[in-house]
Amino acid sequence: MEQIRAGMIAAGSPFVPPPGALENLTGVRGVYVKAGDVQASDLAVAAAAEALDMAGTSIHEVDLLLFASTSQDLVEPATAHIVAAKLGALCPVFDVKNACNSVLNAVETAAAFIETGRHRTVLIACGETTTLTTRWHAPDQETFMRHLPGYTVSDAGAALLLTAGPAGPDDPGVLYAMFAADSSAWEACTVKSGGSMYPRSLSDDHYCLRLNENQLSRTGHEMARLVLTHASQEMAMVRESAFVAVHQISMPQFREACALLGLPESRFLATVDRYGNAASASLPLQLALAQRSDRVMPGDVVALIGLASGFSMGLVLIRL
Repeated sequence: MEQIRAGMIAAGSPFVPPPGALENLTGVRGVYVKAGDVQASDLAVAAAAEALDMAGTSIHEVDLLLFASTSQDLVEPATAHIVAAKLGALCPVFDVKNACNSVLNAVETAAAFIETGRHRTVLIACGETTTLTTRWHAPDQETFMRHLPGYTVSDAGAALLLTAGPAGPDDPGVLYAMFAADSSAWEACTVKSGGSMYPRSLSDDHYCLRLNENQLSRTGHEMARLVLTHASQEMAMVRESAFVAVHQISMPQFREACALLGLPESRFLATVDRYGNAASASLPLQLALAQRSDRVMPGDVVALIGLASGFSMGLVLIRL
């Protein structure tokens, strides 16, 4: 994929922000954009093939495939079918979709299936093509600011493989999962076209990522305070973990999340400045980079904290 400077993202717009304005506002230096003929399923397939190879697992050993993403190839069928066809999988499949918490909810779903004995090996594949929601033509500054999140999103692929195994106190696995939602804030961040509300709309306002920043910020702070107040035991486990990944949409938001959790930035890994907002691939990206840099090792407990429009929050604790 091509990396482009943040200052070039709005080059085709009637309103062009001053040089450096995007980086100053968001801390994002550049984003990754897929090639024109690459689909969300292609990004998911590439990541899934690498995950299977690293685990030494054949696609024919996978007995459930979940496609988890904000993006999709088509409205119908589920993109999981397209991913499965490209991988040669013959197992059951379905999509898990909950904005930027899609992958985190897929982890929760996969763990539940494995714990009940319904499935033994679950492949989660993610393909994000969120740069398609960038508003390239903004007539004025107000419109530009309303669609600002679309200028910092990146295209990305990610995959995780969960398998049944021993469930001893020190064995690898999903240790804990908790989710909360305030759905009254569903209008805080939207891409409206393609559904029953705006099925054939050509309006930029409908098919581009749009933000109601005040509503999103207010709801996010309220939910964060609620979680911190009522999940003190779980938050203690987060603070004791070896590494914390938190969904990142900008550098100011990343720093705010670190402060809210009461942890130094050294316990996290900032990625949004270099890779942009990778949507639901954000948490797997941070985990993969932490593993490659030896920030985390087998046996370590890691915390994955998700935030998503809708509005929802999620926490998953995993022992590697």
